[in-house]
Amino acid sequence: MTEQTLQAPPPIQPLLASKPAPNRRQSVAQFVSSYRWPLGAVGLLLISTLVVLWARARPGYDPYGWLVWGHLTVHLKLDTNGAPSWKPLPFLFTVPFAVVGHYALWLWMITAVAISLSGVVFAWRLAFRLVDAAPERRYAAYAAGLVAGVALLGISDYSHSILSAESDTMIVSLCLAAVDCQLCGRFRWALWMWVLASLGRPEAWPFLGLYSLWAWRRHPAMRQQIIAGIVAIPLLWFGIPALTSKSPFSAASLAERSPRELHGNKISGTFGRFLGLNAASIKIAALIATILAILRRDRAVLMLAAGVALWVLVEAAFALHGWPAVPRYMYEAGAGACVLAGVFVGRVIHDGPGVVARVLPRASPALGSCATVFVLVVFAGSLLPAARSRLRLERADLQDQRARTHEIDLLSGVVARLTPARILACGQPNIPIAFQSILAWYLGSNVGQLYFSARAEALHPQPIVNMYPHSYGWQVFPSHTQNAAQAARCAGLTLTT
Repeated sequence: MTEQTLQAPPPIQPLLASKPAPNRRQSVAQFVSSYRWPLGAVGLLLISTLVVLWARARPGYDPYGWLVWGHLTVHLKLDTNGAPSWKPLPFLFTVPFAVVGHYALWLWMITAVAISLSGVVFAWRLAFRLVDAAPERRYAAYAAGLVAGVALLGISDYSHSILSAESDTMIVSLCLAAVDCQLCGRFRWALWMWVLASLGRPEAWPFLGLYSLWAWRRHPAMRQQIIAGIVAIPLLWFGIPALTSKSPFSAASLAERSPRELHGNKISGTFGRFLGLNAASIKIAALIATILAILRRDRAVLMLAAGVALWVLVEAAFALHGWPAVPRYMYEAGAGACVLAGVFVGRVIHDGPGVVARVLPRASPALGSCATVFVLVVFAGSLLPAARSRLRLERADLQDQRARTHEIDLLSGVVARLTPARILACGQPNIPIAFQSILAWYLGSNVGQLYFSARAEALHPQPIVNMYPHSYGWQVFPSHTQNAAQAARCAGLTLTT
């Protein structure tokens, strides 16, 4: 009988135990990294919703007019004669929002605030990237981004524009996003960011043109998209007004009659308005960052500084043409200055100790760090008076906005009680101009229909529905009824709240 030795198979349990258990924390981190942009967008929408609910403000004059455009469009009654002046960017949102009726107001506010707040993110990203910090000194880039984002919110009246759901702060975000996408190599995204910005302000047209020329040569695969984007500009800016108003250039005509037009020297006035956007320390820091970029031959920073100058020059040319050149039209240039100020702070933190060591080679290594801290303390201290003043103004403005919201809510109740049909059947509504677009939104009528002219009334007498706010509500009463039929149509429209 032969004896054979059989080798036992290896144990199964050690083999199973040798496989590493999945790391839940790493999985979550990978998921967040893979979907950071969609998650960031959702986060911004949530934050903007909380901001809108907390602020208890309502949109300004123009946004109510844009909401009216959307309402009239879905009812095939769009009329762009009269204020607000036509611009395609908000139209792209208010038309689909109009499908949900009066909820369009909330959708617009949340969307406008979310896109505007994204400008803080892109300002942070730009400053972070432009500092180009070494890995061991990445904290310098973080500080640069923080300064850029906070300084952006400190631009004069910037927070007011955000809470009023205006489009100007949205366009700032689009321009910053376009520059960020270009630096990241997302060239198609950059193109469409410039296209969207160009649908909001004509000042962005030169930037879209310059970028399109560069992309046409460097990235031939983008040429079809470039053509589509450029063709969309005149179609949306002039094509829609040509079909819905007296002239395709109605927006330009309204801008030429603006009461906020500069008087005196147009060029110096435009530059004065631009310089009034940022605190003095931000402007000085931006100038120093530009000088350092010249010495370092930093093309990216110099291109940003050139973009700031070009935007202001374009606005000055518009002022010479007769357009108003109001400060909010130069928010984009002010945002660029904020990013440059952030770059200045990043450069001080990143390069300051090394510069001191080269200038004073025998000095203690701690001297460079102390000098850096001293510069940063001086910079931060110089911003404190401006920050206190800005907070005080914003607090007072928020109180005014909430009082205005109360008036608007009361007006909504008045219209609901009297009904839009009875008000319009009586005659010409006569309401202060600040409330015309708001009343048009609640009546479902065109804003131009609510313009009251004493001269037109004298030439073509008709009943008037007077609506005036007072200290605790609204007073409504008809007048100029010429006969019994008109009096009958206007019966029951007298109301005091």
